[in-house]
Amino acid sequence: MTPATAPPALPGWRHLYSGKVRDLYVDESDDSRVLVVASDRISAYDHVLATPIPDKGSILTALTLWWLERLDVPNHLLSTDVPAAVAGRAMVCRRLEMVPVECVARGYLTGSGLADYRATGAVCGVELPPGLDDGSRLEAPIFTPATKAALGEHDENVTFAVVASQVGAELAERLRRLTLDVYATAEALARDRGVIVADTKLEFGFDPDGVLTLGDEVLTPDSSRFWPADQWRPGRAQPSFDKQYVRDWLTSPASGWDRASDVPPPPLPDDVVERTRARYVEAYERITGRRWR
Repeated sequence: MTPATAPPALPGWRHLYSGKVRDLYVDESDDSRVLVVASDRISAYDHVLATPIPDKGSILTALTLWWLERLDVPNHLLSTDVPAAVAGRAMVCRRLEMVPVECVARGYLTGSGLADYRATGAVCGVELPPGLDDGSRLEAPIFTPATKAALGEHDENVTFAVVASQVGAELAERLRRLTLDVYATAEALARDRGVIVADTKLEFGFDPDGVLTLGDEVLTPDSSRFWPADQWRPGRAQPSFDKQYVRDWLTSPASGWDRASDVPPPPLPDDVVERTRARYVEAYERITGRRWR
């Protein structure tokens, strides 16, 4: 489904693409530089919703920048000197040749991983011990990649062997190692701040010099599951600092929406917007230790 709002025109930058949340521009004078703009759009169940979440794009950008300062891995960030119209929600980045793999690390069992485990005893071909439940902590984090789907379609969980067949065994192993290294660093930092990073999705690409580089957003509530550590209880759905509140409302009788239909989701009520924004703000404040403006 296409984004609900048109991307802004920005002098000196040519619009290339709009995803569910982000708008991508290229520098008209240097096509090795791109501008990544995080909007306030929110998506759920492969739909971009008509109702934005105030401050969401700025929070995603600020949190990504905070993490990039702390991760010891090449990343695409060049500058935060951006057009005034998108100040606070945009980054100037190296243009990457993206690897067509969603690199997912899981330290806890939930979501599509839980569904796979219940059906097969494994997640993306990684065998797990019996008896695990929703929210169970894994003995060690696992790499559970997915294919990158077109806008409006589902990413598909795949095995490591599928990734190796697509991009080569050497690159697949590098992706696995980098993903698990980033997750380990993030999980430890967040845990010290009372937040569990249950899982996270990363994207990598090659810069013009051929360096494998971390791109896109990093460790945000849109790309990760953040849980309050003091409320973690395996065997149930966990409280979370992300858009799960929106998902829950959409699938409740209150929304009146049939997920199986072709009808787009309804606009979000004001209270759902406010509570969703509050979760994004709390994620930022808990992890960074900084007050949101």
